[in-house]
Amino acid sequence: QVQLVESGGGLVQAGGSLRLSCVASGRTSTRDAMGWFRQAPGKERQFVAAITWSGGTTSHANSVNGRFTISRDNAKNTVYLRMNSLKPEDTAVYYCAAGKYVDKTPGGYDYWGQGTQVTVSS
Repeated sequence: QVQLVESGGGLVQAGGSLRLSCVASGRTSTRDAMGWFRQAPGKERQFVAAITWSGGTTSHANSVNGRFTISRDNAKNTVYLRMNSLKPEDTAVYYCAAGKYVDKTPGGYDYWGQGTQVTVSS
């Protein structure tokens, strides 16, 4: 089992920044990939970014490329999502997820956090 706890969400004005954190615990060595997804009301869960614990390989969605950056701190078992130049359309619940491989679909991850709300006002 892997437990994930997100934090760092909140209300921010358009153009502002936030940093989300996801602390992983439990059998983290069994899941090399960590992903961030988001879900807005009435919409499907959407891939944002992913990273591996082992090699640090990253992947970002086109919609956030150049604005969001995923990173990790292996010593703290923590994955971060730095979000700059936020837009109202970035408003969603952001979820952290753990899986065996980097995957851009939610089905590729089998452990999920509870989510953290990000609201961007115009």
